[in-house]
Amino acid sequence: MTPATTTDADDGIDPVTLEVLRNQLESVAEEMGQTLIRGAYSPNIKERRDCSTALFDAEGRMIAQAEHIPVHLGAMPAAVDAVRERDPKPGDVFVLNDPFTGGTHLPDVTMVSPIAPGRSEDGSSDDEEIVGYAVSRAHHADVGGMTPGSMPAGAEEIYQEGLRLPPTRLVEGGEPRDDVRSLVLANVRNARERRADLRAQRAANERAEERLATLFAEHGRETVLSGFDAVIDYSRERITEEIAALPDGTYEATDVLEGDGVTDEDIEVSVTVTVDGETIDVDFAGTAPQVAGNLNAPIAVATSAVYFVVRCITDPEIPPNHGCYDPVSVSAPEGSLLNPNPPAAVVGGNVETSQRVTDVVFTALAQAAPDRVPAQGQGTMNNLTIGGRDSSFTYYETIGGGFGARADRDGMDGVQVGMTNTLNTPIESLETEYPLRVERYALRDGSGGPGRFRGGLGLERSVTVETDATVSLLTERRRHAPTGVAGGGDGATGENLIDGEPVPAKTTVDVPAGTTVTVRTPGGGGHGEPAERGDDGADD
Repeated sequence: MTPATTTDADDGIDPVTLEVLRNQLESVAEEMGQTLIRGAYSPNIKERRDCSTALFDAEGRMIAQAEHIPVHLGAMPAAVDAVRERDPKPGDVFVLNDPFTGGTHLPDVTMVSPIAPGRSEDGSSDDEEIVGYAVSRAHHADVGGMTPGSMPAGAEEIYQEGLRLPPTRLVEGGEPRDDVRSLVLANVRNARERRADLRAQRAANERAEERLATLFAEHGRETVLSGFDAVIDYSRERITEEIAALPDGTYEATDVLEGDGVTDEDIEVSVTVTVDGETIDVDFAGTAPQVAGNLNAPIAVATSAVYFVVRCITDPEIPPNHGCYDPVSVSAPEGSLLNPNPPAAVVGGNVETSQRVTDVVFTALAQAAPDRVPAQGQGTMNNLTIGGRDSSFTYYETIGGGFGARADRDGMDGVQVGMTNTLNTPIESLETEYPLRVERYALRDGSGGPGRFRGGLGLERSVTVETDATVSLLTERRRHAPTGVAGGGDGATGENLIDGEPVPAKTTVDVPAGTTVTVRTPGGGGHGEPAERGDDGADD
């Protein structure tokens, strides 16, 4: 990792101290994440690690983040801004999931805690000044709504997707609000699991306050607070140098989503990316209006996707904080797919539309940095949700697929691509926790696009449901294949089957015990002419 060698003279922090502080602040965010993962009950968090943690300063600027879920992290600042508008006090803990007030989609529950390191365990404090915010976001396996798992394919308004929480005090002045907790738990399935996962999030936030207090004691309060500014300035300097090295220009691209769960009509996502000196402006004018189904994505989700792409085509070792994102601006017309008005349904926007935004911005920037952009990956999270009709369980999984081939190597097989990097649920854990049986879990031979370097392979996962259940699928790249580049071939499209019969890319259906659900995920596109493939590092 490149050490921090420059700082603003006004910070009064030498480069060595800055480097030590930067790593310590990042370790605070990482330790928060480990606390959350170890404390959670649901396999979706403790096994798949579908969660993210970050540390913010008093102004709502991100100081450090754990490298967890891209679609979570770029949207977290909106959650902190929404909480700051509620006059937070030391000892408060806010919970929210409203996509129109700081959230992404309803299953992603965010917890925001003001940090005042002098506050004692009973909530009292000799120092009541808020110096920052601890933030955790976790995908809860159910938050109510019309179907188990809260991922209904046919939702047409947000009210069908689950309990909607604007920033609300779960803890006030150090005292838990049992009325709020009871309200939340009364509106979700498997309340015991939800209670435990919320408790794990709170523990993660408390760990941040403890660790920050330790840093204050070690370095001194003013040094640490000056360090907040210094690490942001350092990242900003590094990212602007990277952007300045890209050729100035305006780059455009268009791609489509395959229906919104209400109709099967293609939905256009268009982007214009302008690189001008040390800044990048990303404009989604020309993107389709908001749709009837649930592929609408709040602007914070689109922004997360853009930030992810910018980090991929620059130096990924630059510390991820507010400074990284300062030179990047993102806009989308109000009332469009990427900036919808309530009460638009949005649950698929976070998981599927974000993937297409990633694809289209990569395609545009490939014109500026062709050697840094791979062929298209699977372009979907392959969301599979299975829930008991008696509300006894909710299983949620995003299934990996093919990574696009790079300019110098094959794409990776069976991995998460783009806006998620969750793990799979181990078969042993899945079959222990749920009335499900895994029949097949394997790579799809030949699904990667051919090329000098081939695309990564997709996966096939078949699961038999051993009780009456509701199955929801939110998937993409079932019609339009991930494309290859520089003469490389396209990856294979995906396919969804129930008892061997094809079903739509987006569907919710009740099934009897004994039903087998199969998800075949897309492969990645190839890179370069297939005839050029040889013994130069590519797999046989």
